[in-house]
Amino acid sequence: MANQGSERPGGLVETHKGYNPRILFFYFFIAAILLALGGGLAYRQLFGNDRYHEAEKKQNQRRILVPGPRGTIFDRTGRVLVGNRPRFAVTLYLDQLRQDFRSEYIKIRKAYRAADDKNLPTIDQMQRIARFTVVRRFLDQVNQVLGRHEELDSDELNKHFRQELLLPYILLDDLKAEEYARLIEHLPVNSPLQVYTSSIRSYPLGSIAAHTLGYVTGNDDIEPADDFPGADLTTFKMKGTVGREGIESKFDADLQGETGGAIYRVDPSGYRVNPPLSKRQPVHGHDLHTSLDAELQIVAEKAIGETELNGAAVALDIRTGEVLVLASKPDYNLEDFIPRLGHDKAKQINDQGAWLNRAVSGIYPPGSTFKIVTSSAGLAAGVDRDTFSVDCTGSVMVGARRFTCENGHGIHGVIALTEAIAVSCDSFFYQFGLATGAEKISAMADRFHLDRPTGIDLPYETKSMLIPDAAWKKSRRDEAWFPGDTANMSIGQGFIGVTPLQMACFAASFARGETVTKPYLLHDPDRPAQHTAPIGLTPAQHAAIVQGMVGCVDHGTARILTTLPTMRIPGLTIAGKTGTAQVHGKDGNLNIAWFICFAPVENPQIAIAVVLEGNVGEETGGGRIAAPVAQAILKKWQETQSRPPAPLITIPGK
Repeated sequence: MANQGSERPGGLVETHKGYNPRILFFYFFIAAILLALGGGLAYRQLFGNDRYHEAEKKQNQRRILVPGPRGTIFDRTGRVLVGNRPRFAVTLYLDQLRQDFRSEYIKIRKAYRAADDKNLPTIDQMQRIARFTVVRRFLDQVNQVLGRHEELDSDELNKHFRQELLLPYILLDDLKAEEYARLIEHLPVNSPLQVYTSSIRSYPLGSIAAHTLGYVTGNDDIEPADDFPGADLTTFKMKGTVGREGIESKFDADLQGETGGAIYRVDPSGYRVNPPLSKRQPVHGHDLHTSLDAELQIVAEKAIGETELNGAAVALDIRTGEVLVLASKPDYNLEDFIPRLGHDKAKQINDQGAWLNRAVSGIYPPGSTFKIVTSSAGLAAGVDRDTFSVDCTGSVMVGARRFTCENGHGIHGVIALTEAIAVSCDSFFYQFGLATGAEKISAMADRFHLDRPTGIDLPYETKSMLIPDAAWKKSRRDEAWFPGDTANMSIGQGFIGVTPLQMACFAASFARGETVTKPYLLHDPDRPAQHTAPIGLTPAQHAAIVQGMVGCVDHGTARILTTLPTMRIPGLTIAGKTGTAQVHGKDGNLNIAWFICFAPVENPQIAIAVVLEGNVGEETGGGRIAAPVAQAILKKWQETQSRPPAPLITIPGK
C-alpha cells in the first residue's frame, strides 16, 4: 500500500498540522495585555486628563504675591497721623540672568581646566562662583553711579537663588531721593537691574500719640483674597507688614491693603517665561479717621514733657465719649521702627519704661479725685450735706490710729461738703466716708465702672484695676475690713487702683449726671450722644458737688488756674478736683499727682484726667503739677471751638 504524505530519506515521513495548541494560549495572553494597555490609555486620556493637567500646571507655574499699601490714619480734623512714603531699593531679577550665569560658568570651567588645577571645584561650586561674579558686576555699576562701596553677601545671594528665584534680589535698600534720581537716569528700560518701589509707614508728627497709634513690623506671610487664583501653586511672597500695638494692631484687618500679584510660567530650571498668565494689582487699605485731635495731643504731650515727669493725659468729648487726647510719657519715636527697631533703640525704650501706655495700662491710686465718688455715695445714701460738717483740727482718730489731713495747709476748722471738696479736706472725708460706709462707697465706684476696663478700642487695656471691699480683702489677704480701711478708701488711698482713662470717663459721666462713658477712638461725625444710668443724686446734690469742684479751681487746691494770670482761660468755667496719692515701691516712695476736670460747667463738653509720677513731697501735688497740663489742653480746646469743623480728608484715587 502506498504511503500517504511525502517520504524523506531514511524512511521518515514529515506531516503538517494547521495549528499548534500550545501557541494558542499565548494568543489570548497577548490579546489580554493589549486590551489592558488600550483600556489604561483610554482611561488616562478620557478620565485622568484633568489630574495630569493640574500636575503639569504645578510643575511649570509659579505665583508671586505683592502686598497692598496700608491705609492712612487721620485725626478728627483730617490731619495725617500715619501715612505712607515710597521706599526705593535697587533690585536685580536673577531669573533674567540665566544666559549670563551660563556664559560665566563656561568661562570659569575653561579657566580651571586650562590651569590644569588638581583641585577642580564641583559643578555646583563653579555655578555659585559664576552667579556671584555676575551679580557683583551689577553691584559695582551701582556703586560707581552712587559713589558707594557696598559689598555682596555670597551666602545670602545663593539662599535667595535657591528659595526665591522669581523675587527681585535686593542689592541696596532705602535709597535717598537724590540717589534714586541719579540711578534712574542710568538704568536701561529692559535691564534686569531695576529700582523697586515699596510702601513704608511715615509719621509726619514723629512720636506724637505713639502708644495710641502703634507701629508695624515686617510680615513674611501675606495672604491674598479668597478669589485670588493659584492657591495650589508654589508661591513667592514679597514682604508685607502687620500692625503691632495701638490702632495699627486693633484695626490691622481694615488698614491692610489687598494683596496683588501674578502667575508666571517657568521652565524646568525655575526661570520665568514672560508674560504673566494672570495679574492683579494690589489695592490700598482702608483709611481710618480717629477721634484724636492732633493739636490737643501735641499740646498735652508738650505740657507733660515740660514737667520732666512720667505720666499720662486723657481728654474726652463728654457728649459722645470720643477720645480727643490719649497721651503717655515717656514714649518712643515711631520713625525708629522703620524699617525695623534696632537693638540699641529697643534697650533705650525698655530702660526708660517707655513701652507702657500709662493712659490705659497704668494703675494708680486716685487720691483725692476719688472724693467725688465718696461724695456721690454719701449723698445718695442719705447723708445730709446741709447738716453734716466736721471740725478739722489737722487729724482724726479712727480706732487707735491717727489719720492726718494731708492738705498742705494744716487746720481747716468747721467745714461742710462743698468747701471740703474745694480745699480737699481729708479730715472731713474720713468722717464722711465712715458715715457713708465702705460698701456704699465701693458700690458707687462700681456703678461708675471703676472696677472694670472701659472697653476702649485698643489692645492690651489693663484688667488689673481694683475697687476693694470687705469680701475682696478677706479672700485675697485673709484679713477683716477695718474702719481704717474705709477712711483710706474715702480719700482714694489704700487698695484702690484705677487708670487715667477710667478717671477721664468718670469725669465725663459725672459731668452728664450719669454713671458710664464708653470711650471711642474712631471719629463718627454722626455719633449719637451717650446716655446711661443716672448717678442717683438730686439736681441739688449734684450741683453741690459741682460747686465744690468749681471752688477747687477758683480758690482751692487748683487755684493756680485762676490766681496766676498766665494760667487763666477767660470765658471758661472749670470744675476740677486735684489729688495726691502715695505709692510705696521697691525703689522707695513715689507721689502720684492727679487732676480731673470738665468744662465749661454751664454746658460740659470736654473732660480731662491727668496723672504724673513724681518724687515724695507736696511739690508734686495735683494742683501744682497736674492741673497746668489740663490747662494747656483746655486753652487749646477753647481756641479750636471758634474754628469751623474741617471736612474729613480721603487720599484721592483710593
